[in-house]
Amino acid sequence: FAAILLIFFLLIYYYICTFLPITVAMFYNNFLKIGNLTASNSFSSIQFLRYTKIQQQQQQLRCFSQFSLIQKSTSQKPTFNKSNFANNKRLCLVLLPLTGVSCAAASQLAKTDSAPSSSTGNQRPAVDDIDSSNMSGPDPKAAQSIYEFTVKDTHGNDVSLDKYKGNVVLVVNIASKCGLTKNNYAKLTELLEKYESRGLRILNFPCNQFNSQMPEADGEAMVCHLRDAKANIGDVFQKVDVNGSGAAPLYQYLKHKQSGTLGSAIKWNFTKFLVNKDGIPVDRYAPTTDPMDIAKDIEKLL
Repeated sequence: FAAILLIFFLLIYYYICTFLPITVAMFYNNFLKIGNLTASNSFSSIQFLRYTKIQQQQQQLRCFSQFSLIQKSTSQKPTFNKSNFANNKRLCLVLLPLTGVSCAAASQLAKTDSAPSSSTGNQRPAVDDIDSSNMSGPDPKAAQSIYEFTVKDTHGNDVSLDKYKGNVVLVVNIASKCGLTKNNYAKLTELLEKYESRGLRILNFPCNQFNSQMPEADGEAMVCHLRDAKANIGDVFQKVDVNGSGAAPLYQYLKHKQSGTLGSAIKWNFTKFLVNKDGIPVDRYAPTTDPMDIAKDIEKLL
């Protein structure tokens, strides 16, 4: 009886330490989502989204940091001053080649209700669709290392993970609207700055499976989002599913090698896998684990 009682209390303690913070984060993000949806219904937001869609169709998207509202009288609806857009063009750079991109337009389009997560089964713009072939390689359960897999970067270019041979790798599924985002972006940036020169590489895979908290599209929108968030977090790849039948082969392999507590499924955004210099996953960390708390394990592998 004492053993059963002990196991019961241990399970309660594990839930409080692991799942309670995630549950709180989920409720917090639901409140944020309601607020964002309310704000997006305003007239000026609708007008702005219409304009950015027209600009995309005309292939005249520009990166701009501000816009002007002109209201001639109280009885007249506000309109946007488009003449200032060309003068506010900027360049976006997030560990990728220098590229002039349409940051504001791309990020606004990615946030519209017409662009839900691919994992929900609903339709969204093709630019934001998860490519079922964005990862390739051997049978995930038979693979010997991550070096056998090929993935696509955020712009759709093939990247063989063989390029990371000899490096310690941290693989993370990232999201932009999660309650864990701010801390993880900041601490992953700090972690990379501290250990990159010694051989650490961070591979970031955006994932929209958890409460649709990664609405940004691949490519320009993703680059601009990370730039604006000051998230210098390493290499960024195309959006993937990490759970279910459509899970990316790399993630099937990672989960096979490092099963989590109470099952191998990824529990939430910012689950982290640590891979040694031989390309073999050696540890797995919960979404709530602070990236800097992994530093001691990284130092042992460097």
